Amino acid sequence: MLDTVNYTPRMKELYESTVRQSMTEKFGYENVMQVPTIDKVVINMGVGEAVADSKKVVSAAADLARIAGQKPVITKARTSIATFKLREGQSVGTKVTLRKTRMWEFLDRFVNVALPRVRDFRGLNPKSFDGRGNFATGIKEHIIFPEINYDQVEQIWGMDIIVATTARTDDEARELLRSLNFPFRT
Repeated sequence: MLDTVNYTPRMKELYESTVRQSMTEKFGYENVMQVPTIDKVVINMGVGEAVADSKKVVSAAADLARIAGQKPVITKARTSIATFKLREGQSVGTKVTLRKTRMWEFLDRFVNVALPRVRDFRGLNPKSFDGRGNFATGIKEHIIFPEINYDQVEQIWGMDIIVATTARTDDEARELLRSLNFPFRT
């Protein structure tokens, strides 16, 4: 088990040692608390096949728990949609919100281990910001994470990863993530 008292994730150390200083110089912040940081990471898996087989949501939740290191929440349908044979309250996906140490650890694994394993990866889209400094990206295969054993996977699911920052503008958030080695395409 890790010594949690003296342990700081690599990416957080990078942020505290170099990124905070370079962001202060570039944007002219007067106070250290003005420098944007990452607030949380939300990982979402939509399991559309759960309409026919409810066990698929449980399998997806188990895979997401291995990836995130935290127990996910199973999401339910808010309304019934007859054309999709979907009833209100039926399980349709799973999600998890990561904060603090788990968030920094996940981002480190995502950027340095998982993304290089994506086939034909050309970089993250630098326009995938929402206007308030939050970044969202989608992945087609959850098997790019090393925690997932490819031989034991029942089905391959996609996932959405949302990185919520405290930045006020997209430019500040883009610079923050670029400084943290997020591989944006040019």
